[in-house]
Amino acid sequence: MAKPSQDISLELAGKKKEIAVVRLTRAAKRNALSDGLIAALRDTFQNLPSSVRAAVIDGEGEHFCAGLDLSELKERDAGEGLHHSRSWHMALDAVQYGPVPVVAALHGAVVGGGLELASAAHIRVADATTFYALPEGTRGIFVGGGGSVRIPKLIGVARMTDMMLTGRVYNAQDGERLGFAQYLVAEGQAFDKAMELAERIATNAPLTNYALMHALPRIAEQPADHGFMTEALISAIAQAAPEAKQRVRDFLEGKAGTKVKKA
Repeated sequence: MAKPSQDISLELAGKKKEIAVVRLTRAAKRNALSDGLIAALRDTFQNLPSSVRAAVIDGEGEHFCAGLDLSELKERDAGEGLHHSRSWHMALDAVQYGPVPVVAALHGAVVGGGLELASAAHIRVADATTFYALPEGTRGIFVGGGGSVRIPKLIGVARMTDMMLTGRVYNAQDGERLGFAQYLVAEGQAFDKAMELAERIATNAPLTNYALMHALPRIAEQPADHGFMTEALISAIAQAAPEAKQRVRDFLEGKAGTKVKKA
């Protein structure tokens, strides 16, 4: 298990401790991202207990994450800046390409590095207070936590360019419509909805979840003929797992529930 940190808390929820609730705990600073918080985030996701099958990221207080803690912004030469950015990439890769699917519970500010963090999650639930912005462009800097790779895949290059050039802010309703979040709920309900989704995800076959996290994004970026081959290989591996075989047998024998759950 990761070392304790004053910037992040880790709670195990569920009957089998199968849900990891990872909460940013810098509420006094609107959960602004410091190097210490980023390191704690990396360590937490790299060392999740073996019982965990899904995770929820939440922010303490009124905001999910207001971005980079500007009090930590330092003058760096090009080499130092490169290595600093890559350390953030490693941390957010631990979220996106870790062992389990991650649901982000968004509320209040999801700004700058906070949006970069949210985009590393696999599902995003926003409540009505959520707003999105990328102020780096107006501050003379550029995203460095993977945002230029992840965010355009959610909303497109043109919208991200507009946000950085003009400081444009999107509210919760527009954000859900444009793809920042997949779910929009009433104020104060994001965490509960995220937990509901995580509990549902945790019941899936672990290898299928892993394939959706690690294989699907890569298949989507491959040429079609490569993608078809990768899909065939992953499909064969997933359905060969003992748990998958048992689930198919249960379905064929009428032992598995067939009711489709609504979003």
